[in-house]
Amino acid sequence: MRNLIRLTELSANDIYKIFRIADEVRDGKYSDILNGKSAVLFFPSSSIRTRVTFEKGIHLLGGQPILFPTDTLDKKEDLRDVCGYLNNWADILVVRHKSVKLLETLAEFSNVPVVNAMTDINHPCEILSDLFSLSKIRKDFTKDKYLFCGKNGNIGLAWKEAADVFGFELEQCCAKGYEIDGIKTYDNINEAVKGKDIICTDSLPSDIAEDFKSCRVTEEVMAMANKGAVLNPCPPFYRGEEVSDGVIASKYFVGYEFKKCLLNVQQAVLIYCLSY
Repeated sequence: MRNLIRLTELSANDIYKIFRIADEVRDGKYSDILNGKSAVLFFPSSSIRTRVTFEKGIHLLGGQPILFPTDTLDKKEDLRDVCGYLNNWADILVVRHKSVKLLETLAEFSNVPVVNAMTDINHPCEILSDLFSLSKIRKDFTKDKYLFCGKNGNIGLAWKEAADVFGFELEQCCAKGYEIDGIKTYDNINEAVKGKDIICTDSLPSDIAEDFKSCRVTEEVMAMANKGAVLNPCPPFYRGEEVSDGVIASKYFVGYEFKKCLLNVQQAVLIYCLSY
């Protein structure tokens, strides 16, 4: 049994094992591996992609997804007692909650794996899916140079976790005051994008979007990156804010195609954590 709370809890070899499992799932292996097992999921109503792929993925593996709203975990009952009961029936927990400490508490008292489906400080399964997708189109994604455009938040911090595991070069383009500790930052996209291969973005709260106007990714910006560079915006992205409408329609955009892999990677994470 293994938990997945932070990417830095994994080694590069662990992640490559998850990738191998995802390939095997694509090839039809593991179709009934969760037969008779129940996955208890905690998701807010706003979740679309992560929830759909986990629920469908569990079903396709023969398992039963049991869904609760995230705020179920915010009631007065002690999490030790929540786990005490769930340990009788659940085989794995998949949790999307703002607090990573809550997930760590669940992992401490749960007898089954706990999978992080997003917190305020990271989004490990999303980044695993992006890395898996990159591994299919890049010669060696660990040798590429990455630029994250956005604020210090869960997506940028999750990319930093991935960079810490694999050792690839990651830099940030952001307005002043939104820097991620430990990486080089720029406040102008035209300078930041030079020499980069993988450009990633995150959506911005409306009240700070104007602060990031010099970080917007357009077709003209992508043309200044390395040859063959790709744009991978984290959904939901907002046209005219962190990305232009034109760049989403351009050859650089890989977002829709990349997210196809999310289903198989979520399934691979479940299988990996259950140690089959």
